[in-house]
Amino acid sequence: MSKFVACAAFVVASAFFALPAFAEQTVKVMEDGEGGSAMSLKIDKASVPAGETVFTVHNSAMTEEHEMVLVKLNSADQVVPVIKSKHRIDEKKLKSIGEVSDLKPGADGQLKAKLAPGAYLLLCNIKGHYEAGMQARLTVTP
Repeated sequence: MSKFVACAAFVVASAFFALPAFAEQTVKVMEDGEGGSAMSLKIDKASVPAGETVFTVHNSAMTEEHEMVLVKLNSADQVVPVIKSKHRIDEKKLKSIGEVSDLKPGADGQLKAKLAPGAYLLLCNIKGHYEAGMQARLTVTP
């Protein structure tokens, strides 16, 4: 009887480990910069495969609040115009996937998204931050 149980356990374990993995992938986003100086939004990967993706966002600024907006672009070379009078991007004209907003200095946030193949832009759309360098492009492969 114990040989039967051991054999059954082996078969179940073998079947479990043979299944494809559907784990989420993670993209780390690091934001930095203070008002009046250079700002940055950096990602640890420039390209990821399509699928469930978790964006872990950290604001390492000392005094400045940031956000991370994820938008799907029409093409990798799409130009994203800034509304000069507002020093912001018009998010209504872009395909927003989601965002981590109101990220206080030193705080962490997270965004989960199912990404299709294509080009994406991550940005901070607080007044003047995009223009100060808070943007990064991400390619999602099939």
